Amino acid sequence: MIDAQTIEDLIRESFPNAQITVQGDDGAHFAAQVVDESFRGKNRVQQQRAVYAALKGKMDGSNGELHALALTTKAPD
Repeated sequence: MIDAQTIEDLIRESFPNAQITVQGDDGAHFAAQVVDESFRGKNRVQQQRAVYAALKGKMDGSNGELHALALTTKAPD
């Protein structure tokens, strides 16, 4: 089972200066917002792929610990 802090820690490894908020406490369904300068000039798909890569396989199919992640990404205003 995975928790919100573990998800935040994994994302922070790849995005150390990001503003990261992770919500959810059922161990399977979470929502995350990641705001990072590295997203500037990238489309939403590119941004979200970068975050999913940071999760290091935790969402990989039926074997993944993380069942669902509602993800919002953007560059800072």
